[in-house]
Amino acid sequence: MSGNPPIESGTDKFVGAKLHASPADRWTGDDQSETLSAAIAGCQLRDRDMQRRLYELCHEKAYRLCARMVGRQDAADVCQQTFLKVFQSIGSFAGRSSFMTWLFRIAANECLQHRRRTSRARVVNLADIEPPDRAPPATQRIHDRELLEMALARLDPELRCVFLLREVEELSYTQIADAVDLPEGTVASRLSRAREQLQRILTALAS
Repeated sequence: MSGNPPIESGTDKFVGAKLHASPADRWTGDDQSETLSAAIAGCQLRDRDMQRRLYELCHEKAYRLCARMVGRQDAADVCQQTFLKVFQSIGSFAGRSSFMTWLFRIAANECLQHRRRTSRARVVNLADIEPPDRAPPATQRIHDRELLEMALARLDPELRCVFLLREVEELSYTQIADAVDLPEGTVASRLSRAREQLQRILTALAS
């Protein structure tokens, strides 16, 4: 299938505008720098300094996904568990996908497992993880944030995961498929369902 996303509705644009990471924070397969490559190689040799360096390079992006999947209250623990898994299994990373796509796969699995263990949905406070310098005016931010918190909290975790990877991290369909270990067609189907559900929820909440 093609990697082109469906035509966005007004609700899609609203959600996307509120959730997008800044260009500097996004990650694509072409962004693997020499510094990151050196850190990966060092980690594969179990170099503790390189483990710290890799954590410094990647922690913010992994934490952002965890916070929006499980909530800020549990994000630090889930993110820490993600990096433990990364360091345990980094020897198997062969570079067939970008490193961040591989890391997102581990983070997504940890988030989903955590949510299954807790067996209850928690409302994620987007205000806690929205950088102040990118925030809209206070009155609009409060209203929009409340709608998004309620709508996103009601999404099925697996739909929410692919939606965040697309709308926040702006990964391609291929990268998302690699990250969640699903066919691209299934990714497209889940994104479509997530958008439809969010549109229905936001419409109901705004009415």
